[in-house]
Amino acid sequence: MKSRILKLRPAVDKSILVFLAGLMWCGVGAMLMSYAASWLVPMSANALLAFGLTGLVAALPIYYFGFLRLAKKNLNRLLPLTEKRCIFSFMTWKSYLIVPVMVSMGIFLRHSPIPKPYLSIIYNGIGLGLFLSGTRYFRFYIELLRSNKLNRQEI
Repeated sequence: MKSRILKLRPAVDKSILVFLAGLMWCGVGAMLMSYAASWLVPMSANALLAFGLTGLVAALPIYYFGFLRLAKKNLNRLLPLTEKRCIFSFMTWKSYLIVPVMVSMGIFLRHSPIPKPYLSIIYNGIGLGLFLSGTRYFRFYIELLRSNKLNRQEI
């Protein structure tokens, strides 16, 4: 019975897991930045510049002290894998528990009385931080592809 269940498990190589993690992080980051951009469009050029730059400045510590550490931790978990794993294991189970909390917080913030230009700072900061961290996964994905290609040429 157990072997039948294991055959149904959508198992993939670690390179696919790394790619999916990068896709998820960059995708969510781009989505958050698009929300922020849509809130800044109707503003004057000076206000757009001020709120946009503030969001970009906020992104640097969010990226460096927050998401970069998480990305490194996740890559350190994924890169040593030698056998195929379930396609959903690109995130830990704890991360899957955090996702609904983060989505709920985002919905709450979007529907709160906080003015959208001020929310754009938060959304740009978190979005760009996520996006930059996501590119780190893609860097390792390309390295994995290159190493697999070299290994196949040696055979």
